[in-house]
Amino acid sequence: MDQAVVTDFSVSLAGSQADLEAAQRLRYDVFVTELGGKGALVDHERKLERDHLDPFFDHLLLTDNRTGSVVGVYRLMRAERAAQAGGFYSESEYDLSPLLRSGRKLLELGRSCLKRDYRGGIGMHVLWAALADYVRAHEVEVLFGVASFHGTDLDRLAAPLSLLHERHLAPPDLRVRALEKSFQNMNLIDHSQLDRKAAMRQVPSLIKAYLRLGGCVGEGAYVDHAFNTVDVCLILDTSRINARGARFYGGGPA
Repeated sequence: MDQAVVTDFSVSLAGSQADLEAAQRLRYDVFVTELGGKGALVDHERKLERDHLDPFFDHLLLTDNRTGSVVGVYRLMRAERAAQAGGFYSESEYDLSPLLRSGRKLLELGRSCLKRDYRGGIGMHVLWAALADYVRAHEVEVLFGVASFHGTDLDRLAAPLSLLHERHLAPPDLRVRALEKSFQNMNLIDHSQLDRKAAMRQVPSLIKAYLRLGGCVGEGAYVDHAFNTVDVCLILDTSRINARGARFYGGGPA
């Protein structure tokens, strides 16, 4: 994938150990320092958030050309790389059988984050445009990955989880399910008692973005105490993508 330059930003795939460590350093700032996450392979001395699957992912890096700093990252794993790694990251939380037996080209997304000062600006759009190029280049048919709510207080998150279950549950052929050992029911508030507008305001912006493109969620949530999050599995079928998403992934005006 060639480097793509847009305004003050450029996006490229990590091509060296230094590139990978730049991604891991930003992830440490966001997931460990900011959000309180932890993990067996986190390097606190060098301030790197990492795991054993990093070498099998492609890492998209968003660079601020004015400073030369990596300010956004996304990691991407295709099925052939997952086979080499022994499985997808999401398989530690979800039964992916519906996707794995589909015979379709899969891409797992994860560890998406932006440096704090760049959130709400053009940076994420630039990163997503590069992701769209990657999807087209590899003829990906289904994108998926876990996305997180910060914190593990299920009472606080009952409304947005219930909304996702009611309005955005994946169709049966794509409906992955949280593993039984950690399955957390998302249908926590009766539909008649749910304030849907208030609930949607609690949904993180990344999850909202996938929903706007026509994405959906698997059944059940996963409480990740190590990362201090409640995770849902997002799924985006490119053949069922909505009109707005089709323009985006087709390269036309969004």
